[in-house]
Amino acid sequence: MNVKKYLLNEKVIISLLSVLISLVIAAIVMIVIGKNPLVAYAALFYGAFGTKEAIIDNLMKASPLILTGLAVGFGFRAGLFNIGANGQVIIGALLSAYVGTLVGSYPFFLSIPLVMIAGMLGGAAWAAIAGWLKAYRGAHEVITTIMLNYVATFIANYVVNGPFQAPGGVPKSPSIAYSAQFPNIMSVGATSLSTIIFVSLAAIVVIYVIIQRTTIGYEVKAVGFNPYAAEYGGISIGKNVVLAMAISGALAGLAGTTQVVGVYGRYFGALGGSMGFDGITIALIGQNDPIGIALAAFLISSIRTGSNQMQIAGVPKDLVVIIQGIIIFLVAANRIIKTIRIRRRKEAEA
Repeated sequence: MNVKKYLLNEKVIISLLSVLISLVIAAIVMIVIGKNPLVAYAALFYGAFGTKEAIIDNLMKASPLILTGLAVGFGFRAGLFNIGANGQVIIGALLSAYVGTLVGSYPFFLSIPLVMIAGMLGGAAWAAIAGWLKAYRGAHEVITTIMLNYVATFIANYVVNGPFQAPGGVPKSPSIAYSAQFPNIMSVGATSLSTIIFVSLAAIVVIYVIIQRTTIGYEVKAVGFNPYAAEYGGISIGKNVVLAMAISGALAGLAGTTQVVGVYGRYFGALGGSMGFDGITIALIGQNDPIGIALAAFLISSIRTGSNQMQIAGVPKDLVVIIQGIIIFLVAANRIIKTIRIRRRKEAEA
């Protein structure tokens, strides 16, 4: 890949400008409320990169965000708005936790792949439901994935408060087998860097290759760009919609799995959190490009990691939400303008 050409890409420039403008606007807000933006941003930077503990925390926050960003971004490539990544994270994590409790007698080189495959299959199957309903019943994926989020949440709440609950009354599963847990690279205090970061980095490469170098990626992009032209060219719309959703769900399920095998060692009742919804933010900022998504995930994790230090410096933590919101607004505004221009051009040609 030509790095210079990539950096001069219009999408990259738009994302960078969006970030810079959002920081400027947030700085103006700070000045208005009587805070020094230089002090705030210095605290933000120090909180994200100033210590080994901060860097480790940053990387661990970025790891699942990369995977959920890739999940939503891959769906976007096929013209699908996968809002159900949160449910897919939950199902993937829950299934991987269950399998993780069954592989105690297996060596790690069997336990870990089995647990990861289980999580990916869980997320893929959950997303494929919405893909099938979209492809063969015409149900919009936004509605079905939102509904499946709730179903996944209720299933997980029931399971970890009942048949799959560990002793103690807390909504959590039993611990997974030690052989199924990812080892730590390093630890500083109570913060540890797990090898799950390598899973996220490998996923970036795999998705990039799928999109740019495989028939699957070509067909998925073709369906997303113009489904009617794709169908005319012999590409099955239904098959690729289901496949794209399944791959998207597998990535989200893997995000949940990494939290089970590399962070908690079990499933907690609120493990999903907002990871799936964060994936939408990251995919938009990263312009659905695997490398852009990785950088966007690292940006969001850095802002969130450093926000605690910024709050200590006397700056409201809510400014982080403002920064994220402005970035998304600017990226989305550019897409809206492009869409309007394309429609006007088509109308003029007609």
